[in-house]
Amino acid sequence: MYSLVQSADLRGEEGEPLPQPWKGLDQLEVQFRRGEFSLVVAGPGTGKSLFALNLAIRSNVPCLYFSADSTSTTQTVRATAMITGGDVKQIKQALLDDAFEQYQGALSERWWVRFDFSARPAPADMETLLLCYLEVFGVTPHLIVVDNVTNVDAAGQSANADSFAFALEELFEYLAEMARETSAHVLGLHHTTGEHSDGLHPIPLSGVKGKVARVPALVITIHKEDGGDGVRILNASPVKNREGFEDSSGGTFASLILDRSTLLLEDVETELPATFATQ
Repeated sequence: MYSLVQSADLRGEEGEPLPQPWKGLDQLEVQFRRGEFSLVVAGPGTGKSLFALNLAIRSNVPCLYFSADSTSTTQTVRATAMITGGDVKQIKQALLDDAFEQYQGALSERWWVRFDFSARPAPADMETLLLCYLEVFGVTPHLIVVDNVTNVDAAGQSANADSFAFALEELFEYLAEMARETSAHVLGLHHTTGEHSDGLHPIPLSGVKGKVARVPALVITIHKEDGGDGVRILNASPVKNREGFEDSSGGTFASLILDRSTLLLEDVETELPATFATQ
């Protein structure tokens, strides 16, 4: 039992925001805070893994990325393009041709970003890797990414809809506890309900698959937009945000343009909508 003064001393690193590259999300009061669990929700192929990897690489903090949904080849190529600014197609060809030496120096400088590529990690396996990270580097990760949460081997996820939702809530409580115990920001990636799976329109809070938005401190939904001439724009909506602005309809968002060569997501310079400005 702690007094308020003692609670302030107890905080440690909890609540500290990770560095993030997007001014638009800052303007919407979105921060990825240590000690908290957040959820990024989008339809298949929209770009939620690109969003998470951009944050993991560009926040430049100790990171453990559970990449159950993407292979080592995919993540290595994407991360190399983001770090070096090289063209992703050329990088992939160099990797396939065993001519990757030119990129290894730049990648070795990011030794604090570590990946696990198990297709079905169990919570016990995740804990073991966290302990390994602490043993090897002397710190726990500041960012832990779980891509995707439904790939985690948690009991009950293959049962009926009610059991699925219950199992996910239990998993989310576990991930929230992981964030609290490690003082990391735990970022989970998740899917939408069926009617929002095309990702072409703003996704509300009710569009989270399983309706499991109770536990995360922050929920961001992402829908895509065609900017013309092959330009892809991702719109990130804070539909739940305990520490700042939220719009559960998904209609208020920060727009990010995808550089198809480097796979970097950059701000689209837009004015905030009047609905936010008047808050």
